[in-house]
Amino acid sequence: MAKIEVVMPQMGESITTGTITKWHKNVGDIIELDEILLEISTDKVESEIPSPVKGKIVEILYPEGDTIDVGRPIAMIEDDLNAAVSAPAAKAAPAAAPAAKTESAPAAAAAPVAAPVVEEEEGFRFYTPLVKAMAKDAGISLSELSSIKGSGAAGRVNKADLEAYIASGKKGSAPAAKSASAPAAYSGPVTQPSGRVEIIPMDNMRKAIAKNMVLSKQTSPHVNSIDEIDMTGLVKSREKIKNEFKKREGINLTYTHFTIYAIVQALKEFPLVNASIEGDNIVVKKDINIGCAVAVPGNGLVVPVIKNAGDLNLTGIAKQLDMLAAKARNKKLTMDDLTGGTYTFTNNGSFGTLIATPVILQPQLGIFCTGVIKKRVMVMEDDAIAIRQMMYGTHTYDHRLIDGELGSKFLASVKQHLETMKIEDLI
Repeated sequence: MAKIEVVMPQMGESITTGTITKWHKNVGDIIELDEILLEISTDKVESEIPSPVKGKIVEILYPEGDTIDVGRPIAMIEDDLNAAVSAPAAKAAPAAAPAAKTESAPAAAAAPVAAPVVEEEEGFRFYTPLVKAMAKDAGISLSELSSIKGSGAAGRVNKADLEAYIASGKKGSAPAAKSASAPAAYSGPVTQPSGRVEIIPMDNMRKAIAKNMVLSKQTSPHVNSIDEIDMTGLVKSREKIKNEFKKREGINLTYTHFTIYAIVQALKEFPLVNASIEGDNIVVKKDINIGCAVAVPGNGLVVPVIKNAGDLNLTGIAKQLDMLAAKARNKKLTMDDLTGGTYTFTNNGSFGTLIATPVILQPQLGIFCTGVIKKRVMVMEDDAIAIRQMMYGTHTYDHRLIDGELGSKFLASVKQHLETMKIEDLI
């Protein structure tokens, strides 16, 4: 018989915390090996975490919504299915925080399953990043936060405690909130919304998107080159072959697959676009790894990466993208799926958008965006009037390295490949 400690996993080298978004099991439940125990969210990915063993869940240390440091225990599983489950009252013992520092403290430390004691942080109690962020948004200083009675493990203030405190109207009533140290808890004036409003806290993914987009605009001087692309031949060819392709490969052949293939060919012609900047150095990537923005309903978007796309034909690109999109929808993406991109593609046309100017995903130097394909009356080279299937393509690039000539030539190459490719030769 043994108790197995489940800790907050590390989803990548730069990930230091994870937020528990959903527990799939309760205390007392039996869980199978590799059965989903909980879902977590980080600033890069949402994931389902399986159980490392078969057993009975005897303790859940943190509720949904809490943000926990990587490596910190979050649950205990007993491999003895008949093991007794700790009574909820057992968690109340650590609430007497001062006792944790008395001579009897070593006895408590010997019990590995005990809830963590309240830690000190700058003279105050330990708070999760979520609670500190909420306090900052509400204009509550750490000194005022320390006066709030917590109901979490070891008397810790959790999200529900803070929400109840704010709703009670007591905010700002603690004398310490007006102390000289108060400004350190937040910066800038805090205004309370008035009228008919709804306050929706950002989840980790939205906060990460916001942070990265601002960083990109601060880092790269964005330039957009836009051209119209005649997709008529491609539309006709796809209509002829799409059913056969679906029957043979089990996936739909879309215009995204053609565009990514065309981008890959253009990157081979202009390798400087497939580079990044590190200090005063230009790092040209020999592998072409194409990130493709995938919308996740209700959760913003993620950018999984098709690795070594330069070695794939059209069918290979279609298969890889289909697999990554399925993993994104089912929250199965790994950090390896989301890292290593050298250039990005996004399709705003799927939402009916005509033209868009996207934001570069750092540290890449460019991103290609396609609009919706629409029939338009066009004047042809021989001055004839014809109805053509037209699409706008935008190449957004970093002007620190890519000048207008190179950026425009790259766009022209993508256009040329899309207007002239023979599908039968590519699949």
